[in-house]
Amino acid sequence: MTAPITQDVLTIPRKPPEGQKPNLIGLTRPQLRAALIEHGTPEKQARMREAQIWQWLYHWGVRDFASMTNLSKDYRAFLENRFDIRVPEVVTRQVSADGTRKYLLRIDGGHEVEAVYIPEEGRGTLCISSQVGCTLTCSFCHTGTQKLVRNLTASEIVGQVLIARDDLGDWSVPGQPKREERLVSNIVLMGMGEPLYNFENVRDAMKIVMDGEGIALSRRRITLSTSGVVPEIARTAEEIGCLLAISFHATTDAVRDRLVPINKKWNIETLLNALREYPRLSNSERITFEYVMLKGVNDSDEDARRLVKLIRGIPAKINLIPFNEWPGAPYQRSDWERIEAFADIIFKAGYASPIRTPRGEDIMAACGQLKSATERGRKSRAQIAAEAAAQPSAG
Repeated sequence: MTAPITQDVLTIPRKPPEGQKPNLIGLTRPQLRAALIEHGTPEKQARMREAQIWQWLYHWGVRDFASMTNLSKDYRAFLENRFDIRVPEVVTRQVSADGTRKYLLRIDGGHEVEAVYIPEEGRGTLCISSQVGCTLTCSFCHTGTQKLVRNLTASEIVGQVLIARDDLGDWSVPGQPKREERLVSNIVLMGMGEPLYNFENVRDAMKIVMDGEGIALSRRRITLSTSGVVPEIARTAEEIGCLLAISFHATTDAVRDRLVPINKKWNIETLLNALREYPRLSNSERITFEYVMLKGVNDSDEDARRLVKLIRGIPAKINLIPFNEWPGAPYQRSDWERIEAFADIIFKAGYASPIRTPRGEDIMAACGQLKSATERGRKSRAQIAAEAAAQPSAG
């Protein structure tokens, strides 16, 4: 089975339907100011109006112009006539026994993506998507079996954050003391899609999320996960500056070619050379290496020792991920004793090697499972069996 290793479709920015008003959600500050001026806001007022609207949208989480009470009634009517405030539609919301929340969201054009909120002690992590489907077809990832449809817009990426904060009641309220606790304290771009194949929209969305007058998440609270799109790695450091996670998963090119087909274009050596520059470029603390544990494939002591040798000199931690099995999956989860032995070798070499506790498995919200339950629910048993049979074997 030959898998596409680069973006294999031309992703054309989606044009809004005729007559649809421009959406203010997802515009960067300069874009927002330009839009206000273009639609008739006097240039001398534009910077002040931009700041006021920005605070309502991203600090207070307001969704209608009528609630923007420090704007005159006439100006609120002006905005109402010219702009929209739109976020994706919540189709379903599921809550796992462990508190994980999964949102199935419908975006323009009727397409659907998922976002997952994972509560932990002292933090809450929101996993967001950057594309509808994925082109990389990593053989262990069920999300990757869904064909790429299109890139998400900056509005649709930011919208996932706003929806989760709505659901959790995570906004400050005008006239009340400032909220000290943040339920959405961290964001990971680890949902559907390869973020670095949608760089501009991801960058603009994260600039909105990091802006101090709104959602105000520090760049160290945002982690972008990539399979290794090498040409965009330095650009990520310079233009976003967030933390970086790498879907690594193998210690030889032969195995990584099979697990993460993009390795055929940018192999392990090329990827690691780019990563050695990243902490210096972005002033990041550590790069996270994501490593899914597949029984008999990449989980030997030799793999652990090779991994340590490969990443030597890179400030790093290794997240070990027990494989989240799905119907028809061509792999099995490594035995727990094997995972612990692997982790011990890495730990003794001086690297943090946490074993990620699978979360949200009962609602198919775990790593690599996004959108898969929804897609399966719309297919016949014969289709599912045929697709499972077409998956590459681990041998």
